[in-house]
Amino acid sequence: MNFLWPDALLMLATVVAWLNDMFTGPSGRKNTYYIALLSTLVAGVWFAVNAFDPHVYYTFSRMYVIDPFASAMKAVVSLGYAVTIVYSRKYLEDRDMFRGEFFLLGMFSLLGQIVMISGNNFLTLYLGLELMSLSLYAVIALRRNATQSNEAAMKYYVLGALASGFLLYGISMIYGATGSLELNEVIHAVGSGHIDDVVLLFGVVFIVAGVAFKMGAVPFHMWVPDVYQGAPTAMTLLVGGGPKVAAFAWGVRFLVMGLLPLAVDWQEMLIILAALSMIVGNITGIVQRNIKRMLAYSAISNMGFVLLGLLAGIVDGKATGAASAYSSAMFYSIVYLITTLGSFGVVMLLARRDFEAETLDDFKGLNQRSPVFAFVMMLMMFSLAGIPPTVGFYAKLAVLEATMNAGLTWLAVLAVITSLFGAFYYLRVVKLMYFDAPQDTAPIESHAGNRALLTLNGLAVLVLGIVPGPLMSLCLQAVSHTLPL
Repeated sequence: MNFLWPDALLMLATVVAWLNDMFTGPSGRKNTYYIALLSTLVAGVWFAVNAFDPHVYYTFSRMYVIDPFASAMKAVVSLGYAVTIVYSRKYLEDRDMFRGEFFLLGMFSLLGQIVMISGNNFLTLYLGLELMSLSLYAVIALRRNATQSNEAAMKYYVLGALASGFLLYGISMIYGATGSLELNEVIHAVGSGHIDDVVLLFGVVFIVAGVAFKMGAVPFHMWVPDVYQGAPTAMTLLVGGGPKVAAFAWGVRFLVMGLLPLAVDWQEMLIILAALSMIVGNITGIVQRNIKRMLAYSAISNMGFVLLGLLAGIVDGKATGAASAYSSAMFYSIVYLITTLGSFGVVMLLARRDFEAETLDDFKGLNQRSPVFAFVMMLMMFSLAGIPPTVGFYAKLAVLEATMNAGLTWLAVLAVITSLFGAFYYLRVVKLMYFDAPQDTAPIESHAGNRALLTLNGLAVLVLGIVPGPLMSLCLQAVSHTLPL
């Protein structure tokens, strides 16, 4: 059971942080912060070490699985949460929101992501989703006196409940057709060819809809811009960071680990979702003047690229390129998290008490105010646009290569064309920072740890772009040891 220790550590840390916040009150808030930070850092490193173990372990009556893919993705979301709360600290302090509720709800959300990533049963996957989602609904509405935040939380809650209903309906149909909820048994039953295809396909349609909603893919994207803009920036990062990576891993569990024999059917659905996401995300993002709303449409288009990697695994019923395609999608999701953390880190850096740096005009002349942070933001925008030598270029290249190998040349061409539209609004931010006069001349204040971490975040985007091989190899290794092939 040694493989469960990092998972247990996170659960124990959540309970300890909860008890600390309950009995110490406002005076113990910093302790809650440090408990959350240290536990997620230690667990993240522990998960990363476990990712090198090629064995697959099942526990809790085979409802929970520990494999290289799960360990790697759990390391990413755990470290991502640690970075999120470091970036958010000053932002929360300036708004009197540095409270235990934020860190506790974030920890519960992280636990939900952990369960989503390691679920080996449709029921476990659903419970992980609900634990993550309910925590995020609450954290968005944490600022009770802000109408915009409450509205965003309500929209997210209502649409999330609808998506959960879709998912449950799809799961019930899969269970009715196969007689099992365990992924291994489902994939064998579906592969046997003795099951009613109509019932299976209806189940797959609803499951794909649920996965698409959590990833924010078009046409299930309606909540993304409103939640990103309406929630306080710290909460926006909590929603748009790790949960996106967890949603991708969750989709892999459902579609690849459980329904791979039906790949021809769900790949056709993902082609439509990916194409629409890239078109709508990149074109609509051009007209946005709010940086958070712009990053929301950027998230939609980037999830379209992740779907490209997912849909390129099986070609003509053969899985020869599956490991390469799925590892490219995994690599892309990790890169997206790194750039999202850096982007929102800069947005929160520019904000101060009674001032939200949310419009594009707030970035004017940032290079004159802080050349280092302007350079970091430029790296993030270049990476999101896919401009070398940042890591975003290699991530897009890997996904496009997998798409081309799958024979979907037209989809790869569409991805390149829509990326050109997206490059416009990314480069517009760079232009404002370097070529416009600053409208705001107030000094930029932040904690030393925040500044150091943000600088490392920028360097990571640059270094991984120059030397992407080690991370890509780790993704390929994790997927190869996990695929049910």
